[in-house]
Amino acid sequence: MVDIVIAIPTFKRPVPLAAALEAVLPQARDLSDVVPGARATVLVVDNDPNEGGRSIAASFDVRYAVEPTPGIAAVRNRSIAESADADAVLFIDDDEVPEPGWLEAIARMYTTTSCDAVAGRVVTSFPPDAEPWVRASGAFIRPVRRDGQLMREAATNNLLLDLARVRELGLSFDERFGLTGGSDSMFTRQFTQRGGKLRWAQDAVVIEQEDPARFTREWVLMRTFRFGNTAARVDIATAGSSGRRLVARIRTVARGGVRVVAGGLRWVWGAVTGSLSHRARGLRTLYRGGGMVTGAVGYAHDEYSRRHTPGT
Repeated sequence: MVDIVIAIPTFKRPVPLAAALEAVLPQARDLSDVVPGARATVLVVDNDPNEGGRSIAASFDVRYAVEPTPGIAAVRNRSIAESADADAVLFIDDDEVPEPGWLEAIARMYTTTSCDAVAGRVVTSFPPDAEPWVRASGAFIRPVRRDGQLMREAATNNLLLDLARVRELGLSFDERFGLTGGSDSMFTRQFTQRGGKLRWAQDAVVIEQEDPARFTREWVLMRTFRFGNTAARVDIATAGSSGRRLVARIRTVARGGVRVVAGGLRWVWGAVTGSLSHRARGLRTLYRGGGMVTGAVGYAHDEYSRRHTPGT
């Protein structure tokens, strides 16, 4: 029997957490019927020391743990520790709702193919009144992959990890990235560099229910900047020797600089032609390049710490 723990990190989002649990639990209960030899349980790991998610977890009768150290990396490490007796841990975020067949697809890929980890699709649900600029920017368009494709890295908002393989490779989530983002890229990059096989499950789909207030130009640009910033820091951190890290810094500054220039030129072209798409995508390219350059010279964009600061 293959035991899978579905771990849902949470922090002060009771309504989305309840929606996630409502969708996850029926699939967990029915897993052994659709994937013989596999079974699943659900674990909520709360990053709120005041245990704001406890009542929600209790109402769904699922396991609950609190990780007081701020940051998603600490929560992911706690999730792995709490799942030590299982064969695999499957992460999804507290603002995601799985589509029907999600768990079956990801469990089948894990149990029937040669792999140590499985990532699935994340689709963002747009609010009806989202700014046209946000849609035009392409901010939530994700790469298209084929089912079973081997991957170099992945996010953890829809990711299964074989726990024996994680232990064998001596990996944990790097808490230096806990409040900046990027710990998932760092972890999965190291996972595959050390020989772990990470495959794509095309039919394992979760719908991301972002806060409608976030669908603004400002939030998208800051998110894009953070992606560039953390990507640069991960590239440098995984480069190896000090000499290779220096080369990675120089290369990242150059690539980021090219993006800044190309994005600026595209924005100008959009302004001249009246194209919203060119203006939006050009500005996003510029911001991502700026994030790469600043990450390469040592700046870490602290996107998540505000959520953990009292009074914010």
